[in-house]
Amino acid sequence: MSYLKNALNKKIGLGTAPLGNMFRNVSEEEALATIQTAWDHGIRYYDTAPFYGFGLSEIRLGEVLSQYDRSDYILSSKVGRIILDEKENKSGLFEHGRKNKMLTDYSEDGTLRSIEDSLKRLKTDHLDFVFVHDISPDFLGDEWTAKFEEARKGAFPALDRLRDEGVIKSWGLGVNTTEPIEKVMELEEVQPNLCLSATQYTLMQHEQALERMMPMADKKEMGFVIGSPYNSGALLGGDYFDYAEASDEKKQHARELKDIAEKHGASLKAAALQFSSSHPAVEAVIPGSTRTDRIKEDLTALEDERIPHAFWEELVGRGFVSEKAPLPKG
Repeated sequence: MSYLKNALNKKIGLGTAPLGNMFRNVSEEEALATIQTAWDHGIRYYDTAPFYGFGLSEIRLGEVLSQYDRSDYILSSKVGRIILDEKENKSGLFEHGRKNKMLTDYSEDGTLRSIEDSLKRLKTDHLDFVFVHDISPDFLGDEWTAKFEEARKGAFPALDRLRDEGVIKSWGLGVNTTEPIEKVMELEEVQPNLCLSATQYTLMQHEQALERMMPMADKKEMGFVIGSPYNSGALLGGDYFDYAEASDEKKQHARELKDIAEKHGASLKAAALQFSSSHPAVEAVIPGSTRTDRIKEDLTALEDERIPHAFWEELVGRGFVSEKAPLPKG
């Protein structure tokens, strides 16, 4: 059994990209209350990254978690981006975050510096897991393979060494596409053992992951943390799909899933969380939120709601869910 599976009392953690002011300006009070509510409801795994609000998510997480015994919770952050003291105007996902400039750096020195900086913002002395962040075509375009090579020579061996020395428990990639994870699993000189796959193993989108990524992970005995199980909110009627404006086609896809769920008396939130967590390679699912009431909703949806098997049968029969996907047990 992996460290994460063994340590968690629940197969759910808190994704904290929204707490870095993703898409909107989240008040300090609202952000800290969300983290505190997660803690009060027994969530003990928290994932963050320097990129989330250019350090803001880590700072907010540290404010709450630093009051508790470090051995009582699991913490992951990411490397590949260094937050500088210089300021600039922002746009994009985190335009409402801090104004600090950001440097992309997948070298060994950059990796070690990134970890050191994250520890200071998080007010802690160690990370349990480290993910190499967004080394993927959706962020880097055609340059991603060159950056992957930089990480292969720098970040990957550095993290492999830190894990072997017991400084961290696990490392891998934290990306929104499947190809980089497949590529890192093909390497012989390093052995990642836990990756964060966001948006790619969800109720709305999982076929590509099932074709290659999941079978390769099974052979390599590598686990997954699943991020963005609602595909940035599109599944639940939001305006974004995979961190961009949802197309009419994606909105229609979500509406059709909702209609089927209502027909069977099931909620899409429960279906999403239970689907993503049902694959044997998945060790935790980490929905993000900035609202305290959503924390309890997520826990109830994953742990308590029973979904009729007929719901899953209809999704498979109509082609919404792959026949290869392991299904939740009703």
